[in-house]
Amino acid sequence: MKNEKAEENVEVAALGRELRHERQRQGLTVTALSSRSGVSFGLISQVERGLGNPSFLALKRLAEALGIPLARLFAGGAVRDELVVRADERQLLPILEESPASQRVIRELLTPGLHSSLQVIRSSIPAGFSNEGKAFRHMGTECVIVESGTLTVVHGERRVELGPGDAMTYACSVPHWWANTGTEPCVVVGAVTPFEQ
Repeated sequence: MKNEKAEENVEVAALGRELRHERQRQGLTVTALSSRSGVSFGLISQVERGLGNPSFLALKRLAEALGIPLARLFAGGAVRDELVVRADERQLLPILEESPASQRVIRELLTPGLHSSLQVIRSSIPAGFSNEGKAFRHMGTECVIVESGTLTVVHGERRVELGPGDAMTYACSVPHWWANTGTEPCVVVGAVTPFEQ
């Protein structure tokens, strides 16, 4: 009986560590995750500390709110090292929910995990989107290819209009931003490495 209890505590602790890791990676507070998932603040706090016995439904709601497969919580993060990312198991990257609908980009991670030297992200960009006021600048090289729609890429002083099948590669240390000035959503696949071209 004692061994069963210890084993259960180890499993809940591993699940709690993974939950906390993913919540913090997405920049969410416990309060924000509670609001998004409908799971109480107290239960989330308890699970993250490796305590209690959360229901399957509560864990399912938490995984859905974080945009991750439920299996990841049970595996304690082990599934992050898999080589294959199935279409229905793509990790959703955080969306700023307070943003207007035209600024909510749905980003799906196509590579397994965030700790690789290569990340491939599929972005669905709504019509009217622009992050001109929040240009990005970081180390690395990015290559983007447009699957559908049109994408405006501004890289430093250069402005480029990309259509389906068009690709662009650029150094990320130069300020850059995107816009979808079309009337339809735009789907873009981008690959980023931390190495400058």
